[in-house]
Amino acid sequence: MIIVTGASGALGRLVVEQLLTRFPDRPVGAAVRDPGRCADLAARGVDVRHGDYDDPATLRTALRGADRLLLISSPTLDPDIRTRQHLAVIEAAVACGVRAVAYTSFLGADQPGAAQGPNAAHHATERAIVDSGLSGTMLRNPFYTDAFVNAGLRDAVTSGTLTSSTGGRGLNTALRSDLAAAAANVLTDDAHLGHGYDLTGPLWTYPQLAAELTSVSGRPVASVDAAVDTPLGFLMNLARAGLLERQTTDLERVLGRPPTTLRQAVTAALA
Repeated sequence: MIIVTGASGALGRLVVEQLLTRFPDRPVGAAVRDPGRCADLAARGVDVRHGDYDDPATLRTALRGADRLLLISSPTLDPDIRTRQHLAVIEAAVACGVRAVAYTSFLGADQPGAAQGPNAAHHATERAIVDSGLSGTMLRNPFYTDAFVNAGLRDAVTSGTLTSSTGGRGLNTALRSDLAAAAANVLTDDAHLGHGYDLTGPLWTYPQLAAELTSVSGRPVASVDAAVDTPLGFLMNLARAGLLERQTTDLERVLGRPPTTLRQAVTAALA
């Protein structure tokens, strides 16, 4: 059995969906804080279990009988709490005889200095998996394309202006759906055991995004560089500093196909 923790979240649900539709012969379980939120998954044959990151006893029950585990990182941004929660899952996995664990880490978590930076919890979790003796696969995800290429783009088409503070620099984001498909592949293929993957999507820029909006919508959209006073502004500033331009072929390799293109993402967002 494959168990997905945090399966009631956006990424977790997509991974479960991938497993159900592409690997129907594999039993799937979902370890979640509130099983009532996953009645729809239970109706489709998913073994929904109570598994709370803050309650180690529930984790030992939730992971019983699992052969493989996808540890989806906790949504909390507090590194100490997040690390404690992840360690509880790893300890439960060892106690329950789980054979292999895949972990949704973040780009750069394996780099020197990561233990003291924003990736501290991811770095600690990766080290804990290695030290546990479990066969581990590290899925170092980038920021989600979905946060940038979304239904809000219709406003840009209406106004004719797409504003960003990236200075035209590139972003190596990936669609959540592609990352979920990659996770499902890892969970069902022993060839990925013991590997760490730095997952990046096709590099894109806001001028390119404006051009795709123009092409797909048939209405002119201009890219304007200016301060952005939204939660995305912080991520745009990271891009402006050139911090989101790292590229690898790992995502394509794990997917077995090219990642979703910017045009495909824009077309879906405007549909």
